Parts: sequence; C-alpha cells; structure tokens
Amino acid sequence: MMATAFCPAHITGFFKAELGKEDFKQLGSLGAGFSIQKGVKTIVTIRDKTKHDISNFTIKVKGFESGDMRVSELVLSKFSTEGKFLDITHEIDVPVGYGFGCSAAVALSLSIALNDALECKLSKIKVAQIAHDVEIECKTGLGDVLASYHGGFEVRVKPGAPGIGEVKKINLKEKRDVIIICFNPISTKKFLNERISSINGLGGKMVNKLIESKNTEEFQDMSVEFAKYVDVVTPKMDEVINLLHKNRIKCGVALFGETIFSLVTKDERNKVKEILKQFNDGLVITSKIDNSGARLQ
Repeated sequence: MMATAFCPAHITGFFKAELGKEDFKQLGSLGAGFSIQKGVKTIVTIRDKTKHDISNFTIKVKGFESGDMRVSELVLSKFSTEGKFLDITHEIDVPVGYGFGCSAAVALSLSIALNDALECKLSKIKVAQIAHDVEIECKTGLGDVLASYHGGFEVRVKPGAPGIGEVKKINLKEKRDVIIICFNPISTKKFLNERISSINGLGGKMVNKLIESKNTEEFQDMSVEFAKYVDVVTPKMDEVINLLHKNRIKCGVALFGETIFSLVTKDERNKVKEILKQFNDGLVITSKIDNSGARLQ
C-alpha cells in the first residue's frame, strides 16, 4: 500500500498562547495567519516486514533538511504497524525553523498518509488531532496544525486541535501573492519555554481587532508591531521592513523565524522582488495562499 498527503506551510503573524489545560487537544493558540501552496508532501509505502529488516521504518527527507525526526517518529508511534515495514519520505519545499510551521506540516501530512496507507479508517479530524497532540508534546508549535488543516487566511478564535479549536476564514478581496525573505532560523521550542508569558496580552487584543476589521493591511501592521513587542526583530529584519515601508509596501513577520513576508497585489509583485534583490544573503520565496488545507493527493 502507498499513500501521499500534502500539508501547506503556515505563517503566523501574531498569536496568544493558551496553555491552561491538561488535555493536549484543548491547548493551542489564538492568532492569525495564512497557509501557502508550498509545504510538505509525505509519501508512505508499506510492505510486510522481513527478517532482514532491522527496524520497522525508514524516514527520508528531500528538499530542505530537517535534522530532527522526533515529530515523525512520535506520529508513527500512534499508529499500529505490527508486522509491517514503512518507508516514509518527506518532501519539504520551505526552510525548516524559519516560521513556516514545518513541524506541523510534517506531522499532519504523515498522519493523513499513514491513516490511508494502513487503512485505519480514522476520521480526518481524529487524524489531525494526532498531529496536534504530537506538536504540543514536542513543543514545536501550538496552532499551526489547526490552521493548516483548514487552509486559507484565518483567525484562530478558539484554541485546540481540529474538532475543538475554531477558525474564522477571511476572504481576500483580491488575489494576493505571498513574497517572503528568510535570513536565519529561530527555535520555536526555546521561545515557547522562555518567552511565552510576555506576549499574551497583545496577541489577544490583536485577534479581537482583526476579527472586526478583516483587513489584511492591518494584519501585516499588527504582525510587525507584535514582533517588535516580543523583541524578535533583528537589525537585518528592521532594514527590510523599513525599506518596504518607505516604498509603501505592507509586510509582516513570520513567527518564529528571521523571516519577513508581504501579501502583494499583482501590481506590487515585481516592485517587491526588486527591493528584496539587494539582500543577497536572504532566501526569497514566492507562493500563493492555499485555500484547501491538508489533504490526500
């Protein structure tokens, strides 16, 4: 048996952590962000285990490397694989650790593919809850599974795993490209351990404000304000933000990474690309918003 699943990468502009419950499915974050058409494709191939197989599985990564396979291994442990050998390949087309919700995309695409390949017949929500629980357990994220499960431009209005947490979708008035520049990774786990208490007040206010306005320009402004408030804006990021603002281009900060994004109209696209060309130490990624969310392929 073989199955392939895709989960879009997800960028969070601001958030409020909700960590006051014991059940992982109740934990998560309020916040706002969007999914993009780049992300993680996971291919699972299953055969009977033989006496020559040392373990029950292999995990390979193509594209951008992820040095940590804990998330994949923990998702795998939630499924019954006795007597089977699983060959797992993650194709990752966004950099890991730069604010793209890669660990959530790995967990969710793997969970969906395993459910199909192993013929578990779990509901899509149950499968997504497995991925959410793993994210919480590994401390690699809070709300990305919920967001990328639904796709689109979303405000997370109730924390928790899919089926418990809730999102409100914002329909963009005109089609937007997403242009992103990445410089360096930031550890989500380290940030969640050390800095979470300093950010919740502002994030909660911003969620309420965006639900009322549904304004993408305001979302980008709030994202920059939030990033500066929690002190993750480096001098290089500040330089990019100031140059874009000087050219009347809105932008935001992907949490958590040394990564700036801009939701641009067709008319702004080439102008932004030209501006970002001067930062030759940054990786520029162009994509579109993914409105479908995680799915089998």
